[in-house]
Amino acid sequence: MIVNTLERELNLSNWQVKKVINLIDDGNTIPFIARYRKDVTGSLNDETLRKFDERLKYLRNLEEKKQKVIKRIEELGKLDDDLKNQILNASTLVELEDLYRPYKSKKQTRATKAKERGLEPLAEIILAQDVRESVKKIAKKYINPDKEVNTSEDAIDGAKDIIAEIISDNSDFRGKIRKNTFFTGQITSKAKDKDISTEYDVYYNYSEDIKRIPPHRILAINRAENEGVIKAKIECDSEDVLRYLERHTLKNISKIPEKIEYNKYTTPIIKEAIEDAYKRLISPAIEREIRNYLTEKAEEKSIEVFAQNLNQVLMESPLVGKVILGWDPAFRTGCKLAIIDETGKVLDTALIYPTAPQNKVAESIKTVRDLIERYDINVIAIGNGTASRESEEIVAKIIKGTNVEYIIVNEAGASVYSASKLADEEFPDFSEGERSAVSIARRLQDPLAELVKIDPKSIGVGQYQHDMNQKQLSESLDGVVEKVVNEVGVDLNTASYSLLNHVSGIGKTTAQNIIDYRDENGKFTNRKELLNVKKLGKKTFEQCAGFVKIDNPEYPLDNTTIHPESYSATKKLLKKLGCSVDDIGSSNLKLDNLDLENLSEELGIGLETLKDIIKELKKPGRDPREDMPKPILRKNVLSIEDLEEGMIMQGTVRNIVDFGAFVDIGVHQDGLVHISELVADKYVKHPLDIVSVGEIVDVKVLDVDLKRNRINLSMII
Repeated sequence: MIVNTLERELNLSNWQVKKVINLIDDGNTIPFIARYRKDVTGSLNDETLRKFDERLKYLRNLEEKKQKVIKRIEELGKLDDDLKNQILNASTLVELEDLYRPYKSKKQTRATKAKERGLEPLAEIILAQDVRESVKKIAKKYINPDKEVNTSEDAIDGAKDIIAEIISDNSDFRGKIRKNTFFTGQITSKAKDKDISTEYDVYYNYSEDIKRIPPHRILAINRAENEGVIKAKIECDSEDVLRYLERHTLKNISKIPEKIEYNKYTTPIIKEAIEDAYKRLISPAIEREIRNYLTEKAEEKSIEVFAQNLNQVLMESPLVGKVILGWDPAFRTGCKLAIIDETGKVLDTALIYPTAPQNKVAESIKTVRDLIERYDINVIAIGNGTASRESEEIVAKIIKGTNVEYIIVNEAGASVYSASKLADEEFPDFSEGERSAVSIARRLQDPLAELVKIDPKSIGVGQYQHDMNQKQLSESLDGVVEKVVNEVGVDLNTASYSLLNHVSGIGKTTAQNIIDYRDENGKFTNRKELLNVKKLGKKTFEQCAGFVKIDNPEYPLDNTTIHPESYSATKKLLKKLGCSVDDIGSSNLKLDNLDLENLSEELGIGLETLKDIIKELKKPGRDPREDMPKPILRKNVLSIEDLEEGMIMQGTVRNIVDFGAFVDIGVHQDGLVHISELVADKYVKHPLDIVSVGEIVDVKVLDVDLKRNRINLSMII
């Protein structure tokens, strides 16, 4: 069942599904399977494997719950073959819950109270619709003052409560009504106080078809409702639903097929019970379920966008070979500076007061110019927080006439890092401001190495992240960090705890043990030395070895992404070509026009593994981030007041949301390229189909709203 479902949902072959399940169950990580088991899986990528793993967990949980439900209903003596098959064929937890609903232990309801008063037989008589006398007359038999059934009306009311719950518990009814409501209903919202203007004005008198409403509007409505600004609800044609319930509950007592006739004694009572069942029990539950479903789907979409944005931020090109001054701007407390060398080592720190209220501009300019000359600084990285604009103007004056350039760096999360335990351990003698300045400089020099120290939710590339399922968001973003870290690889001798912690197979304890071993024994000289690290066994070594590299190792293959399990095959390949491991990356290697199929058979390795080995031998240790756009460095200040309609500019995509992309054009306020302004010649389903975070794009200024500090841009030039 699970294999067939995964095969169908992910469009995979039966053998692929079985192989991947075996690999996951054997304790292999997703990065390891994606890179080093391509021949086993048919080259499934990281994204597909993560979806596979997520669905496998869900389906296994579903199967486990099915068995519990079957066992529980069997214990009640109410399980038959038909119900068992329905349960076994349920494809979702919601469907399973619908089937189990009639048999669940309920808290006190109006129906359970009516049953306790002995009115269940009366409800069954009414539902059978086979009476030939007044129900009031029949109901007299159930009058029992000791049980608070004082009249026939009391008995009938109790029976109606029981009938309403029976109708409500019918899984077929619920499934049909849920589907009907979703495809024909609307979500509406009204302002609680229409005279108070808020950012949610558009939702003060709003309605949209449920099936068409986009994810970001669901999250906006939820937030507005949570803040007490609006009241939202689900609406549909209740009369249509009631007619459906009546058609499937009332029995035709006519002997003539084409003539519909209902029992005149029971029909009015059942109709009242149907209306009560829908309005009191079914409709509120369906509304909750649909709202939850819409929210879950909206969160999933937003998390997906967040994850793709994060992936692109972490994959941004590092600015190598530069001495960088990190500038953490502020007013009253002064601007904190930190200089790092080409390796990220902190050379010096300083504190200046060029902004209000001190306004020590001349003194600050002299201090920074002295630092530029002393350390041969190439770039100044300014955080985009408070006083960033004022700092930029001063920096432009400082670097005038020099070769130094500057860039505005997104400092989201820098303050979180600077106050963390990790920062305290890394820089015990630095103030939080100095740590923040170091972080700003380092995230320009090597975004991945620095940003892994920060909670991914704090990096500032999402939308409504605080309104989402935090566990699901964290798991998704942690998966992105893991993917990128392993895609790029880490230097075993310089990688921080934060980087090592995300390497395939290495957890928090092992990461710390690697650092402790490094501190005690000096640099690693080969990958096998990892097996000497405490609690790092053969399985962990297998999972992590290909993702850690060693600069200038004893054995050249240890500085490549070739896994140690393939060293023997690699040496055979090199020998066949008349070369050795010392020829890796040189022109001596003739790796083109090889008969790969015969070669893979001769070497005893898979074809995909051979292709990866050849690719690595051509360019060993290549950083995949080299292909990413380089950061745009500037020398002159541009303000929002300088912008004019029609100006063509170059900018960097900073964030992507459902309705467009925010682009940094160097004026401290990112401009919005609405989804309709991304391309001219085709429909855009989502901005991520057109642009990515970190991408350098040409944009045209459409409109500048100085009052609201908003810039509208277009990529249609």
